[in-house]
Amino acid sequence: MEESPLHQFELQNWIPISLGGLDISINKAVVFMWIVVLVAAVLMVMAGSARKLVPGKLQSLAEMMVDFIRSMILDTMGKEGMRFFPLVATLFVFILFSNLIGLIPGSYTVTSQIIVTAVFSFVVYGLSLVIGFMLHGAKFLGILVPPGTPGWLVPLMIPIEIISQVARPVSLAVRLFANMTAGHVMLAVLFSLTIGGGLLVGWLPFAFTVAIYGLEFGIAFIQAYIFSILTCVYLGDAFHLHGHDEHAH
Repeated sequence: MEESPLHQFELQNWIPISLGGLDISINKAVVFMWIVVLVAAVLMVMAGSARKLVPGKLQSLAEMMVDFIRSMILDTMGKEGMRFFPLVATLFVFILFSNLIGLIPGSYTVTSQIIVTAVFSFVVYGLSLVIGFMLHGAKFLGILVPPGTPGWLVPLMIPIEIISQVARPVSLAVRLFANMTAGHVMLAVLFSLTIGGGLLVGWLPFAFTVAIYGLEFGIAFIQAYIFSILTCVYLGDAFHLHGHDEHAH
């Protein structure tokens, strides 16, 4: 009987732990979270501690990453958004390393768990709401009424905008989860076809496997970028009330 391509996402408790009725057992996903944090932290510390006037490869990569994240923040939030550099950088690095480590055969992709991506997205969106109300007070509710909306349309637009706002963290979580899951399922299916096809026809799915594997490397970077840039956009909207400030002027 052939193994399901979804089998790789199943989690079994390695060390069962219960705290006050809350299941905090250690499983494969938890272990690989620790591995991602450890690998990312070690590489970043090594890059920062070996700073030279003529940077080496590791230092150059780290500096490129820092400049890239700084540009995202400045373009979407402005200078005041640099206070959130640690948050955006942490999200970008964690998601990127999770995606890349997950491509190693026998490993696990942490971002293929919807609970992980959902926690990140709802924390980001919740933070944007807190910032918006702290900076603008009740005026922040203006995000529910697009600028220039006729008065008679307001009762219709408010429910639509509420749904749109709720969809933000949901889409942010599902996008990352779905892309990483779909890619690994496709790789598992193609690899099983390669094994089952033998030498005669197995070369064709193997060729597709290699191509998709290369594509997944690109997707690992793209998904980390998309999640980070949308984080900047949501926080930037809370800062500036885009559309409303311009309309007021």
